[in-house]
Amino acid sequence: MDIIKELARELGLSVIQVSRTVELLEQGNTLPFIARYRKEVTGGLDDEQLKRLEERLNYLRNLQDRKEEVLRLIDEQGKLTEDLAKQIKEATKLQEVEEYYRPFRPKRRTRATIARENGLAPLAALIKEESITEGSLEQIAGEYVRPDVQVNTVEEALAGAMDIVAEEISDDHNLRRIVREFIWEEALIASEFKEGSPSDAAADAKEGAVYRQYHHYTEAVKKIPPHRILAINRGEKEGYLKVELQLDKTALISKLERLVVKNTASIFTEYLRKAVEDAFSRLIWPSIEREIRASLTEKAEEQAIKVFAMNLRQLLLQPPVRGKRVMGIDPGFRTGCKVAVVDEIGRVMATETIYPHPPVNKTNEARQTVTAMIHDYQVELVAIGNGTASRETEEFIADLLPQCGREVYYCLVSEAGASVYSASKLAREELPDLDVSMRGTISIARRLQDPLAELVKIEPKSIGVGQYQHDVNQKELGDTLQWVVESCVNFVGVDLNTASPALLQNVAGIGPSLAKAIVEYREANGAFKKREELLKVKRLGKKAFVQAAGFLRLPDGENPLENTGIHPESYQAAEKLLASFGFSKEDLRDGARLGALRERLQKINLEVTAEKLGVGVPTLKDIVEALAKPGRDPREEMPKPLFRKDVKTLADLRPGMALTGEVRNVVDFGVFVDIGVKEDGLVHISELSERYVKHPLEVVSVGQTVNVRVLKVDLESKRISLSMKGV
Repeated sequence: MDIIKELARELGLSVIQVSRTVELLEQGNTLPFIARYRKEVTGGLDDEQLKRLEERLNYLRNLQDRKEEVLRLIDEQGKLTEDLAKQIKEATKLQEVEEYYRPFRPKRRTRATIARENGLAPLAALIKEESITEGSLEQIAGEYVRPDVQVNTVEEALAGAMDIVAEEISDDHNLRRIVREFIWEEALIASEFKEGSPSDAAADAKEGAVYRQYHHYTEAVKKIPPHRILAINRGEKEGYLKVELQLDKTALISKLERLVVKNTASIFTEYLRKAVEDAFSRLIWPSIEREIRASLTEKAEEQAIKVFAMNLRQLLLQPPVRGKRVMGIDPGFRTGCKVAVVDEIGRVMATETIYPHPPVNKTNEARQTVTAMIHDYQVELVAIGNGTASRETEEFIADLLPQCGREVYYCLVSEAGASVYSASKLAREELPDLDVSMRGTISIARRLQDPLAELVKIEPKSIGVGQYQHDVNQKELGDTLQWVVESCVNFVGVDLNTASPALLQNVAGIGPSLAKAIVEYREANGAFKKREELLKVKRLGKKAFVQAAGFLRLPDGENPLENTGIHPESYQAAEKLLASFGFSKEDLRDGARLGALRERLQKINLEVTAEKLGVGVPTLKDIVEALAKPGRDPREEMPKPLFRKDVKTLADLRPGMALTGEVRNVVDFGVFVDIGVKEDGLVHISELSERYVKHPLEVVSVGQTVNVRVLKVDLESKRISLSMKGV
């Protein structure tokens, strides 16, 4: 198999496009660098396309290695035919290769193995050949009776021979393919309440009630959506459900018999039929049932990881709230609410603990403390963590703000992972004089100021914006989410002089050790004045510099171009372009001149100018965009957080009521929206739009402000059904 051609076919790209991209990867270039600065070479592939190409490249290379290994192993047994070698070489999936290898794989001691040792292989061959139509069955099979190896009767000889035939049938990759396709097309996945589960009253117990809809449930294997597979799997794992595939096995066995039994006149016909039934029931069905369930799970996990990744990307790319003093509140009941005020760049100004809720109930004292802090430190925004006691704290703040004498708004902020950060080594280094709970409070405040800069300090898996995240392959989830973090950091760019090591280590080409070295150099030598200074950092060589430089910003650097995404390798082209319009790079810091430059850039002929400058059109286009908006933060175009001054309760809601809310999470079956009451409301996928929606992510994203209408309020179960249709 030609891997380059196969990649081009799979991904719908040209062979030259794939070939050049693979060459860039083999040279050690990072995906963000290739996506941003090698568009001419790749034909403009973005980082998601490049990630997919890299994953498939690795898969196909592993596939190729496995093919070579299987061919060698079969050849060493002297059983490699020309046709088999051709089939293995043409296989496009690892599963296919393993199916071809199955008959030749060393097996543990089986019933068929014992039968072969007992000399019954020739009798098995006679049964499969179906060539004997006359004669005495007892006489022919009787020749294989050997009391010395416990084959004492004709029936024992035939039984052993059928074990061999059954195993050979079960190893036939064509028959297994037919069975697999039949099951995928016809089977149902069924779940039942499991007697003797963790609670015999599981239908009524809180834990078991979660799986009530799956107590007598069936759905076609080919149609069941990913989130239901994961729900059923979890119920089975926790002991509440019994799960199996259901199928008309009789019809499938008959189909196999028609394929295997060719001569019904053979004296061994009935034994061959029994061998087929045994092969299916004892060997093929259990194996392929496990395989299909594993495949369903794999696809479901892949979808769950994809949803988590997309939600995480949207969360990380929420716009920063710059230049505001923020009060962060980590709500709590018995232990009180932790309060911290940070200045415009996240430095801690004050911390307190208040007790506005039961069981302490020092509400008036808490009001006085918070009001005083708002005035003393000129607080403009309050960020409330969305964990335990968040709604009670929201009510407390919403009641206080109108009387505080300042224009102050509040916002609920996801505190997922805040506790992980607060107990981490990084938090101890950043905030050594504060206890664990107060560190989490400061993180909540900073998340509002710059979500990306704060959230990169936390393991991505701890940021709960997914579905069934604990039920999926944790390594794949971790790798995917880490890639999302790196992709977002490089998309936004990083201020070289203010970025933390946690942020810097996600820049292309840097990593943890170089990030630490950069910060140490910065602390020892002062702020960087130009990107080239990075080459003075210990262990940061030219290769790392090339990968990283374009993603690092210097707002106050010597060269105004270094506050843009223009790579140092394109400085000369950028300066030539500016000069051709009568401008210089210094004009990027002059508001009036910058406005005039933008007008000129809008009229540029990209093709002609690119040829004059000796650069590609994609590179020139990026240069033009960077010059038009130096220091631009792409997150500014993302949905803004929703700020509130009042609060509602569940009892205030009525069907038909129109509200504004913020999307908290997106899952396969719908969207959870914060509408300012204690419980998030659910917009089912069917209520997202008048048009057909395949997946909620087509319509909304985490952090987006949306208009909704209340459909139904269930006060007992505390469930709110919402709609986005017609609002």
